Amino acid sequence: MKHIYLNLKRFDICPRYGGVNRLAPAAEWGRTIVERTQEALRGYRADEAEFVMYFPEAHILPAAAAKTPGSPVKLGCQGLYRADTASGGNFGAFTANRTGHAMAQLGCESVLIGHCEERADKLGLLTAAGAESGQAAAAVNRVLNEEIRAAQAAGLAVLYCIGEKSEEQEHWQQVLGAQLRDGLAGVDKSRVVVAYEPIWGIGPGKTPADRPYIEKVARFVKQCTGGLDVVYGGGLKAENAAMLASIPEISGGLIALTRFSGEIGFYPEEYLDIIHTYLGK
Repeated sequence: MKHIYLNLKRFDICPRYGGVNRLAPAAEWGRTIVERTQEALRGYRADEAEFVMYFPEAHILPAAAAKTPGSPVKLGCQGLYRADTASGGNFGAFTANRTGHAMAQLGCESVLIGHCEERADKLGLLTAAGAESGQAAAAVNRVLNEEIRAAQAAGLAVLYCIGEKSEEQEHWQQVLGAQLRDGLAGVDKSRVVVAYEPIWGIGPGKTPADRPYIEKVARFVKQCTGGLDVVYGGGLKAENAAMLASIPEISGGLIALTRFSGEIGFYPEEYLDIIHTYLGK
């Protein structure tokens, strides 16, 4: 089965405030995206592909309310806390943190963990506290492992992101190997998909990873994990959808922006076009 993930980051902010949302007012944004995609996505069999949308937390409820019976859209959150409520234990003292049980009650079925932006944030805090870079990176992997465990305890599936920066490319196997070994230690791998983000090739002016590089990393991930599904986390888009679809080791991708020039942003019809190109129908 293929996995098509959508990470909407903070695309809900309008251009007036430096954002890219020209789609709908913020209060209607989540609902609008689900309404304008779910009927077209019914054209794919449930055993052919799954479609998961990761929303900023404020938009999960209206997105969930827009789902119709049998909707192919699955909702997810963009991260969660490493601890949670428990019967006879902590009853909710998690100010400013989203927990797995809270997200599940809002309608989430999946969570995005370890995205390069989340890793950078955690790494920055540890570095600011004086941690040596190697120790900080190892600590981040352990914290992400706790997040995965908390997500699975709440019944959520996990998209676990790994990736190397430009200064890490010469020893990418050690970097990715540690992220996989420590991040997935003791978890239920049957409910995890791995997303590979070539951080060195993501962003304006950077050269994206080519097919041979993606292939070798995907094979490495499968070897390290016993064959887990691997998706491309460096941006599934119109320009690379056909190429990625031709790689047997890649089982899908992570979509973010759909338009990178002019009125930059996320547009539901373009999202559906990318899926059509990738799945070939």
